[in-house]
Amino acid sequence: MITLSKKLLLLSLIWLLCLGCKNEKNTNGKLNVVTTTTMITDLVKNIGRDHINLQGLMGSGVDPHLYKASEGDVTKLANADIIFYNGLHLEGKLVEVFEKMKNKKTIAISDAVDKTTLIGSEYFASNYDPHIWFDINYWKQATQYVVNTLSDAIPEQKVNFETNGNAYLKQLDSLQSNIQAKIAQLPKAQRILVTAHDAFNYFGKAFDFEVVGLQGLSTATEAGVQDVQKLSAFIIENKVKAIFVESSVPKRTIEALQASVKSKGHNVTIGGELYSDALGDAGTVEGTYIGMFDYNVNTIVEALK
Repeated sequence: MITLSKKLLLLSLIWLLCLGCKNEKNTNGKLNVVTTTTMITDLVKNIGRDHINLQGLMGSGVDPHLYKASEGDVTKLANADIIFYNGLHLEGKLVEVFEKMKNKKTIAISDAVDKTTLIGSEYFASNYDPHIWFDINYWKQATQYVVNTLSDAIPEQKVNFETNGNAYLKQLDSLQSNIQAKIAQLPKAQRILVTAHDAFNYFGKAFDFEVVGLQGLSTATEAGVQDVQKLSAFIIENKVKAIFVESSVPKRTIEALQASVKSKGHNVTIGGELYSDALGDAGTVEGTYIGMFDYNVNTIVEALK
C-alpha cells in the first residue's frame, strides 16, 4: 500500500520531471490553460473559446473537496501557462501541488471577490465558504477577472476576450432575472433548502433561502447520528416538504435523514438531485454553469411549492 507521504513524494518527482518536458503550446502557438472544477472550466471556455488550449482536471460528479491529483494531472499542470482554480481551500487536496508550482501562473478565481463580503467558515483554512459560484454576482466578477487575465497573457486577443466576456455577462444577467422570477413563486416560509452539505449558502443569501446542510460546508467530514437526528427534528418542526441529494455527494446521508423523519411519524420527500460542486455531464444543458443553475432552481421551486 502506498502511504500518503510516498504518494506526495511520487507526485513531487513527477512534477520535477515534467518541468523538463517540452511544453505542448508550441504545437499550435496557443497558451495552455488548465482549470480545476467544471464550473471554472465552463467559465474559461466561454471567454477563451478557440484562442486557447483548455484542459479541465475534474469532470461531472467529481467532489473537489476530496479530489487528488493523478500523475496525468501533474503533467497537465506542469505544461500549463495559466492555471485557474477556485481557491479558498475548495481544492483542499491540491493545495500542496499548487505550492510546488510557484514559478507557474496560478490564478485563484476567488481573488476576484472582495473577501469582506464572503461568508465565514471555520471548516476551511481560508476561513471562508468557498462555494462562491452560487452567487451570480460573484460569477460576474470572476468573468471579468478571467477576461483581464487572458487579455494580459495574450494581448493580441484582448478584443476577442472582451467581446466574449461581455456576451457571457449578458447571459448571466438574463439568468439572474429568470431565476428571481421563478423563486418569487415560492412563499418566504417555504424557502428552506436542506441538502447533503452546505454548498448553497451563497445561493441562500442571494435569493433569501434558509439553507441547512447535513454535512456542513465540507464533504471531508461525515455526518453523524446526532447530526441526522437534529436535522430531522428541524424538518418536522418547520414542515419542510422536500430535501435534496447532490450529484457530487453520496445520497446515503440524505436517505438516512429521510428515514429518520419517517421513523418519527412524519414524511419528507427527496425533491430531486441538485448540482453543487460539479456541473452535469459534458454536452448536456446541465453541463454548463447557466444550465446547471437554471435546472437547480426549477428543481427546488417545484419540490418546495
